[in-house]
Amino acid sequence: MKQAAGRTFLLWLLAMLAGAAIVWNSRFSADMSFILPAHPTAEQQVLVDQFKEGVVSRLLMLAIDGADAKQRAELSRELRGQLEKMPDFVSVQNGEAASQTVDRDFLFKHRYLLSSKVTAERFTVAGLKSAIGDSVDLLASPAGMMIKPLIPQDPTGEFVTLLSSLNAGSQPNSREGVWASRDGERAMLLVQTKALGSDTDGQEQAIEAIRAHFKAAAQRAGLSGARLQLSGPGLFAVNSRATIKNEVARLSLISSVVIIAVLFSIYRSFKLLSLSLLPVVSGALAGVVAVSLVYGTVFGITVGFGSALIGEAVDYSIYYFVQSGRTGIDAWRERFWPTIRLGVLTSIFGFGALLFSGFPGLSQLGLYALSGVLTAALVTRFVLPQLSVSAPKMRDLAPLGKTLEKIIHVLPRWRWPVLLLALASATLLVSQRNHLWNPEMSALSPVSQADQVTDMALRSDIGAADSRYLAVINAPDREAALQAAEKAGAQLDRLVANGQIGGYDSPARFLPSLASQHARRASLPSADEVRSRLQAALLDSPLAADKLGPFLVAIDAARQAPNLLREDLNGTSLALAVDALFLPQAKGWSVLLPLRTGQEAIDADQVRTALAGSGAMFVDMKVEFDKLYNDYLQEAMLLSLAGLLAILTVLAINMRSPRRLLAVMTPLVLAVVIVVAGLHVVGERLHLLHLVGMLLIVAVGSNYALFFDRVEAHHSLDPETLASMLLATCTTAIGFGTLALSKVPVLHAVGVTVGPGAILALLLSAIFVSRETRS
Repeated sequence: MKQAAGRTFLLWLLAMLAGAAIVWNSRFSADMSFILPAHPTAEQQVLVDQFKEGVVSRLLMLAIDGADAKQRAELSRELRGQLEKMPDFVSVQNGEAASQTVDRDFLFKHRYLLSSKVTAERFTVAGLKSAIGDSVDLLASPAGMMIKPLIPQDPTGEFVTLLSSLNAGSQPNSREGVWASRDGERAMLLVQTKALGSDTDGQEQAIEAIRAHFKAAAQRAGLSGARLQLSGPGLFAVNSRATIKNEVARLSLISSVVIIAVLFSIYRSFKLLSLSLLPVVSGALAGVVAVSLVYGTVFGITVGFGSALIGEAVDYSIYYFVQSGRTGIDAWRERFWPTIRLGVLTSIFGFGALLFSGFPGLSQLGLYALSGVLTAALVTRFVLPQLSVSAPKMRDLAPLGKTLEKIIHVLPRWRWPVLLLALASATLLVSQRNHLWNPEMSALSPVSQADQVTDMALRSDIGAADSRYLAVINAPDREAALQAAEKAGAQLDRLVANGQIGGYDSPARFLPSLASQHARRASLPSADEVRSRLQAALLDSPLAADKLGPFLVAIDAARQAPNLLREDLNGTSLALAVDALFLPQAKGWSVLLPLRTGQEAIDADQVRTALAGSGAMFVDMKVEFDKLYNDYLQEAMLLSLAGLLAILTVLAINMRSPRRLLAVMTPLVLAVVIVVAGLHVVGERLHLLHLVGMLLIVAVGSNYALFFDRVEAHHSLDPETLASMLLATCTTAIGFGTLALSKVPVLHAVGVTVGPGAILALLLSAIFVSRETRS
């Protein structure tokens, strides 16, 4: 026997080492990627791309407060100067006049290649007369002082046209020469990191660098009261990862310590305790190995779910040690293992339904739980009996079991009150069905409320555009993408003119297609032609033609100018604007055209009609996020029903008795109804992980109901069996209930549902147990 035990332990240890080697080389991710769809639609792919690689995901908003305006401005300048020297940052903006001057110089220099108004008609006599007349009229406006020096070089107002597009939308306030918040109490900066939004390590490094340089700058200035606030997708990703990591470690520790304490109080033996944990360790390791091999990346929430698996996996060793202590190993296998095996099958089929989810986080949970439960059960069945031959004898739990027997004989009196409670719960759920579910994707996000509030405030202060509405273009190359953007822009211009949208942004404004640049260059007449046309155009104008010599030089230079390329924008803030909207993809380029609302909300149908034939796809980001979440929720409902049907099928095949099947399922269904109603009463809004929790109540609770059902008619439930069921329920409730303490919504939802659900499933199974098993 000792040799057999040694061989069994050696095989188990080798399997664990192989699994540990796989886990060691596995990739773990604690970011928000678990919410991204596995098979996105074209519209959802826009969300995925923006989340992973979009420039918006690389933007960080900074706010400096705690000093006077002049001191904040100096800190802003110094911080910008330090950060823009670092390779970690692509762009650092704070609204300094120098940076604005660079942008304006660029626009002025290339105005004839950039202005969409540059056509052959504009430089006819009539066109020149109209354009110059508009510029002269502007001299009487508040902008006259700025425009007057430009008239000799730009009488047609191309530069003014470009400035109006540059200043479209809301702009940050300015104080002491740098951007400031709306109330003027904070200096604002906008930073673009080199690291992609999906590179959480790179984002964390960039954020640490910003904080370190700010701290050093504040110390040099002697401003101990100055504070730095940050926000943006990168910070959300870093904080979310930290939250998930900390929660996984904290909850696993709490669950393990409490469960081990409970087990040791029962076993009173370190050897028995160690053996009882073998299924847990094996199951947890097998779950990670399975997820790693199938998905390549293991999500942090999947590992966090392991703290719940500890509670269920240890159930099997409890059943084995407690139940076999009186009957012996062979009798346990014959009498109890079939019931445990059936319970394992119900759990496997329940968890297995989640494998088909398009929600990656959900499918990983399903595979992890399925692999873990199956492995834990197999280790209990085939490994523990070999290793526990020389183990100390279990303490006698018969007194505990006999106490439970007395309680169970009283519990059936509560059938009608429980049924009334369930009926009231069902009535509540039906009457409140439109208020049960949280319809927002944010329900799954671990981003704290404080971070969300800070983000909204900084976005408002810095004038960040609302990117809810987008026109998206995909093309095989740069030129085709820019031409398509210009075509879509021409159609959007009509919506702007009609007041149907407030405006839009396009990279083609600052980086026109080569075709447009060629057409604009070709539309410019020679200096001699312009000179003769000016004489006729300015006959009745207060502006003399001989004052426009610089204009003729500029026209001639523009006709000879080379094509404007993306590299020419380097050193300007326009480069950030173009890069944010002009994105390289695996199979070409994507262009984003963010739409701004006007006085009325944007009509999606009107925009789609206007864009018809342009190759642009209209995307309402909020609608797509809500649709994505709704798709997840609907899918989870179908999978939960499929899992429930699978459990019913397995039980029906094994029981071959509708009455017995009804007896087993009744307490489980009632437990789900009562728990969900209770969650609603305490103000918990449900999302798809609560739905998964409902399925788990049935899958886990069926183990308890089956023990009441499968006991032979001429037997009563012996005290040891009742004691083992109580202990197993406690460990399961501890494992899942610990998740209820989590700050991560997906883990909290499972814990707050399954924790009380497991206890209620046992209690109701005892209440509705058939009379034959209590004889």
